[in-house]
Amino acid sequence: MTKLWRKYILWFAQEHVDFRISEFESIVKMFGIQFRPVTEQTLKPFWLVEFPDEKTALLYASRSIALRAIFELYAHSNKFSQFHERLRAHVTGNKDELATYFRPDTSFKITVETYNKHFSQREKIEKIETMDYLPIEGPVNLKNPLVEWWYIEFWGLDPTAVPPEPEEILFGRLLAHGQRHLIKELSLKQRKFIGNTSMDAQLSLLMANQAMVQEGDLVFDPFVGTGSLLVSAAKWGGYVLGADIDYMMVHARCRPSRISQKIREKDESIRANLKQYGCADRYMDVVVADFSNPLWHPRISFDCIITDPPYGIREATEKVDAKANSKDSTRTDDMVHYPSTSHYSLQSLYGDLLEFAAKHLRLGGRLVCWLPFHREDYNPEMVPHHNNLTLVANSEQRLTGNTSRRLLTYEKHSQYSVVGATQVPVATPSEDFRDRYFNSALESRKERRMRKAEQRELGRAEMELRGKVPSDGRAKKCELNKARFN
Repeated sequence: MTKLWRKYILWFAQEHVDFRISEFESIVKMFGIQFRPVTEQTLKPFWLVEFPDEKTALLYASRSIALRAIFELYAHSNKFSQFHERLRAHVTGNKDELATYFRPDTSFKITVETYNKHFSQREKIEKIETMDYLPIEGPVNLKNPLVEWWYIEFWGLDPTAVPPEPEEILFGRLLAHGQRHLIKELSLKQRKFIGNTSMDAQLSLLMANQAMVQEGDLVFDPFVGTGSLLVSAAKWGGYVLGADIDYMMVHARCRPSRISQKIREKDESIRANLKQYGCADRYMDVVVADFSNPLWHPRISFDCIITDPPYGIREATEKVDAKANSKDSTRTDDMVHYPSTSHYSLQSLYGDLLEFAAKHLRLGGRLVCWLPFHREDYNPEMVPHHNNLTLVANSEQRLTGNTSRRLLTYEKHSQYSVVGATQVPVATPSEDFRDRYFNSALESRKERRMRKAEQRELGRAEMELRGKVPSDGRAKKCELNKARFN
């Protein structure tokens, strides 16, 4: 059986490199794919992997967001002479099997791809002509070929130290592209309803893959916001449910995020987002709820929990809290009640999140969430943990300044039991994360505002000298705020 295994080239996009392994491992586990890695260098955009057959390779490509394309490997080497010998031997040794691709009526195209080095069109043609021993008889078709071969040269990762010779030379037949077209399809630029904290399409799709969302799964986001994560989960076939404490956000009555938009449209909603992408039938509901006071029945079970909790930067970390009031209440039964809120510390938030996942995830279900931190403070011990959950992935994304966030993926390995359950201490980001985020820069927020005000005044003075009339941005902002409530 091992002789049937074939080698394939996986060509990855060179962005979010730290998420590449986690997504690969999640997809192969979700589909039960068997594989054997050939290359160990995971930072390179080109991997060599063995799969049992072509069907298995295509199954992986049907879900991967990090993957650009997958090829069946014909030859691989780091020396030109050895590369051509191996390619010639492969074509000769598999003549009968490859005959279909070299028939006179089979159109073809050869693409030359380089990494970390630019080739002119003439150089690309010269590379193709060195493979004149290939028994190609069909016509050239650059738009819609029946067979597409790729010649690839990898010249290292450092653009400041390009080697004299390529580190790897590869040749293979294109099987399929990855699912990166979904990044553009689900782009926030064309989305109906977005907010300040809407997750971009690529990261939300990666999160759904790491959560192993499959057709018919029940997916929950306890900090749903504008529902970006629900869109990606629904795109993979999950039935989505969300909750959030922010009434204005859930009902799309908050301030618009787009600069050109003055007020929210009446039809903006999370449901409208899913309807926009043909996933309205997978939308269950979104409720206004305080996560610190769970409203869910103990018997409810989710297949996946995907969420991006608030960090206190763009959105406040709040929970409903009863505040003592010495004054007599003047409320009547028919009056609208607006509950009081208080600060929801990150320690308490992540402790509640892991406890909720341990209770409501099915066995084998996954929790995927983001953890913010200051890079100088990070150590593996600060990652939250729970007795019933196993950390299976931990990937970093750098943010502005000295801050980062990590995408944590947990898998439930044992059933939650109230009897004998112990509250595990959660070592999460410090209480002053928000203050340090704003005040750890070289200048304080007040100094930055004063500096920008001075720059605006200088800009207005220069415009007046040029005979232009400066616009009053503050007055325009006030008009926009008035328009929201009129």
